[in-house]
Order: sequence, then C-alpha cells, then structure tokens
Amino acid sequence: QVRLVEFGGGLVQTGGSLRLSCTASGRAFSTGAMAWFRQGPGEEREFVACINWDGSRTEYADSVRGRFTVSRDSAENILVLRMNSLSPEDTAVYYCAARDSAVAVSVAGGYDYWGQGTRVTVSS
Repeated sequence: QVRLVEFGGGLVQTGGSLRLSCTASGRAFSTGAMAWFRQGPGEEREFVACINWDGSRTEYADSVRGRFTVSRDSAENILVLRMNSLSPEDTAVYYCAARDSAVAVSVAGGYDYWGQGTRVTVSS
C-alpha cells in the first residue's frame, strides 16, 4: 500500500519561511514524478509545484514562482518544498502527490497517490 506523509506545516508570520517534506512508503518513487498542491479555506485545490522523476525539470504556479523551491531526494524517497516570503495568501493545506509516470504535470488529476496534507497558516 502506497503512503505519502507530509511534514513541516505550522504557523508562521508574514515574510517567514517554512520547509515542507513528504515521505513515501510502500514503494519507491524514484522513477515517478511528484508535486505539491494546496487548498485554501473555501477554495479549490490548486497546483503549487512539480518535479519530474530525476529532478531535472520543475514547474511552479505563477503565485509561488521565485519564492518556493521544490526538490527531491529519490534515494531517500523524500520530496521537499521550501517556502520563503510567505504571505497570508499562502495559507492552505498543502498536499504531496505522486504519479507512476516520470513526467511531471500541473493538474491534480494526473496524480495517482496523495498524502493527507499538512496545514500552513501565515499570520499577518
């Protein structure tokens, strides 16, 4: 059984930073793409960032480009999202996602496995 677990959410002030991690168990995702999505209060789930199987290509939502960085350690089965210059608009539950395909995509429907999410709250 595949299990993705996110860590690192919490409360931070505007302008602060957080580092989210996602660990995968049950199988290795060394050949599969992974991504972060988020869902704010009363909002639809939205794409944040994705990374292909070997980390050679990343993609970001316009709202986070330049502030967030996605990376992965396939040997350790860990996906990381470093978030800087956080604002209240970044407040959301952040989800880790993985897919069997090596190519990263920015649509939620393209991912086969999901974590339970970790909450990030940015205070003003």
